[in-house]
Amino acid sequence: MSGAGMVRQGSLASAHTRPGPGSLEVRGIAKSFGARRVLADVSLEVAAGEIVALVGPSGSGKSTLLSILTGSLAPDAGELRFAGEAVAGPCRPFAYMPQSDVLLPWRRIVDNAAIGLEVAGLRRAEARARVGELLEPFGLAGTERLYPRQLSGGMRQRVSFLRTVVQDRPVLLLDEPFGALDAITRDELQQWLLKIWGENGWSILLITHDIREAVRLADRVLVLPREPGPLIGDVRVSRNIARGDGFVTDPRVPPLEAELQGLLRKASGRAG
Repeated sequence: MSGAGMVRQGSLASAHTRPGPGSLEVRGIAKSFGARRVLADVSLEVAAGEIVALVGPSGSGKSTLLSILTGSLAPDAGELRFAGEAVAGPCRPFAYMPQSDVLLPWRRIVDNAAIGLEVAGLRRAEARARVGELLEPFGLAGTERLYPRQLSGGMRQRVSFLRTVVQDRPVLLLDEPFGALDAITRDELQQWLLKIWGENGWSILLITHDIREAVRLADRVLVLPREPGPLIGDVRVSRNIARGDGFVTDPRVPPLEAELQGLLRKASGRAG
């Protein structure tokens, strides 16, 4: 696979400059809302070109951590670093994809996908041109003049993902991107994501509640406890495991899922 930020023939990168590869480091992050502590001493790393999944019980602070990464919340303690440099302020090397596609119903698909570029200051024509280069590899050719209501849920998620990666950031923050889809569509998009990631090598931090999805997509799976504190698990997933149609029958998958189930019980404060 290519390194994060590298341009390959036939990849999604266009001729404009992309940020270089580098690891994301989260060091000692803490956050409280009044007297309620949500995060405490959270540290993790996502290496260049790596997919790391973060799972945890409801209320463990996964969304709060994402908000800190995107800059919409400030931590009470700790720091973020990318490629060895501190990350602060509004200019960040991260692109964020929320759980809901949040497409604007009155904008056509090409304009929905281009909205992040326009907000960043690009002229509409240039933003549309960049999006246009990626419609075919994203399986969206011919949809540019359609409206969101004319697309299926899976196609809308592709548009949302396109809107995320067209910003050319080396780190993608994905918040349960396939959680609202039916099982067949979710399976198709998981395989599609792995293919398109393999061609481009982004670093990805994936938030998910689905253990099977975490094992299928990630190089490592981290577990965030409900009671604020450090991560309690770092489960490595071999890239030799089949990620396509043979995934569910691979004998190495059930032990990983069982290990993560046990860590989630511990993270929830349940014995056994």
